[in-house]
Amino acid sequence: MGSPSSDDFSVMVLASDLCIDARPFLSNPPPPEEENWHDCPSNFPSADDQSLDFSDLDSLSFFRRENGSDKSGNRIFRIVGKYFPALVIPGERLKSYVFHKILTEMDEGPFCIVYMHSTVQKEDNSPGLTMLRWIYEELPDEYKDRLQVVYFIHPGLRSRLVFATLGRLLLSGGLYWKIKYVSRLQYLWHDIKKGQVEIPEFVQQHDDILEHRPLTDYGIEPDPMHLMEVPSTAYSFGRYDMGWSSREGSS
Repeated sequence: MGSPSSDDFSVMVLASDLCIDARPFLSNPPPPEEENWHDCPSNFPSADDQSLDFSDLDSLSFFRRENGSDKSGNRIFRIVGKYFPALVIPGERLKSYVFHKILTEMDEGPFCIVYMHSTVQKEDNSPGLTMLRWIYEELPDEYKDRLQVVYFIHPGLRSRLVFATLGRLLLSGGLYWKIKYVSRLQYLWHDIKKGQVEIPEFVQQHDDILEHRPLTDYGIEPDPMHLMEVPSTAYSFGRYDMGWSSREGSS
């Protein structure tokens, strides 16, 4: 056969899925399509953002900075679980509020959290472990490292069981090992001097109840009907009265 002429050409058929768009290789490619970006809130709000209004949450005092520190020099954030209305505060707003407080009120250096679980009702006051993990994981690493310990005051039996069984799964290892259970206020004073953190009156009253009824720590109410407060003689006289009446009837 002779050599192919310059006018010869070949045709190759490709499947449509294998075709290559040649427009980017043209001399005058069309302008790229404009990308539309949606405005997303920043994970960590700026301290200069004046649009953030948390005055309603501040008035509840469930999360606030204390003036004192523990004996290790960690500045204190106090959380009162009973004051937190979990049913009416969305998770995203709670996270923004926590971040805003830490960013605007926390000085440089390590800090701790004193969480008061006294008389907390799961349905009304608990945001849930998944919410706590979400907020903690969204914190910048700098603030995770600065958080040294979480003093968990008056943990009930349910809380202990949940943390013991699901805590490692639902909480990151860094937060799980920072939790320190404090069953009585007298044990808190081993780590924090009195006066460094304000204790609400109902927390002190709950502590007094636990001191006189230690089984309440384990979900056991030793005298739910308060029968121990009834004089024993009242029941004795009634019993003997019935006995004397039956004897008189038989005589």
